[in-house]
Amino acid sequence: MTHDLDQIFAALADPTRRAILTMLLEDDMAVTDVAEPFEMSLAAISKHLTIMTRAGLIAQEKRGRVKWCKLEPDAMRIASVWMQGFGQFEPVNLDAFERFLAIELDNDAQPDPSER
Repeated sequence: MTHDLDQIFAALADPTRRAILTMLLEDDMAVTDVAEPFEMSLAAISKHLTIMTRAGLIAQEKRGRVKWCKLEPDAMRIASVWMQGFGQFEPVNLDAFERFLAIELDNDAQPDPSER
């Protein structure tokens, strides 16, 4: 399972691949349609699709002369279940943390009266 997670998260690390996944949420797409909005070669898009296929995020199938891509939700489910394991921790309140840091940094900047 760790190897699967490694492949899934490696595939998700790239913004182009995340954009492709978002596009495939709508419907299955031909590879040429997937490539259309990107300013890269069809070969580069094919490499992205291969990485996503190996990670199990998408499936590719040939229909006639056209290669189609479709979203495979199981890989995302595996990643989601793994991430939910961290849900037991309380979320960090970033505003409160920023206030704490400001106070601490301000206190460090003030000279200590005993050092005079």
